[in-house]
Amino acid sequence: MAKDTKEKILANALEIFSQKGYAGTNIRELAASLGLVKSSMYRHFESKEAIWNSLLDEMIAYYDENFGSSRHLPPVPDSLEELVAMTMRMVDFTVHDEKIVMTRKLLSIEQFRDARARELASRHFLTGLTEMFTPVFAVLMDKGLLRRDEPGMLAFAYTAPISALIHLCDREPEKTNEAMEQIEAFSRHFVKTYGTQASCEEAGAGTGNTDR
Repeated sequence: MAKDTKEKILANALEIFSQKGYAGTNIRELAASLGLVKSSMYRHFESKEAIWNSLLDEMIAYYDENFGSSRHLPPVPDSLEELVAMTMRMVDFTVHDEKIVMTRKLLSIEQFRDARARELASRHFLTGLTEMFTPVFAVLMDKGLLRRDEPGMLAFAYTAPISALIHLCDREPEKTNEAMEQIEAFSRHFVKTYGTQASCEEAGAGTGNTDR
């Protein structure tokens, strides 16, 4: 029961923090959203700061397990078509998973207040994607699927526009389908530009739709 209550507290904290920010949320309001009194909250967490840090810990683990990270790399694709498909699966998850969307909103708000939120925002919005795709691209080059280049710069060139379009989905949800189409078009353009001739011909880059 105690574990269930802690999980409910963290789930509600994520929802409320992502809407009102850390400073705009108080323990009494959080307790009331769960049908608890303020004193009950302190049986599980000693302070609002403790809730905050536990929430960040939980979301780091959730993101790594379900999306990936430099420590938890996705499987390297066997073709450029598989790279496009893998990219779209990852994008579909990060755009539609409610926990990830709320976490991204929370970090966007709190990155200017909290040093840990700032570091996580940089990791999840930019550096983490580059670090995750750098070894993937290095292996794709070794397989002869991508032209030889500096894998870190190639990973940055690939992930930065995708990350920008994901943030567009957060700001303007009504444009999500359009953004997803743009991401797929960009991914196909990228593999057509940087793929070896043989791999592009095999993948049929630039044609067809990717199942998501």
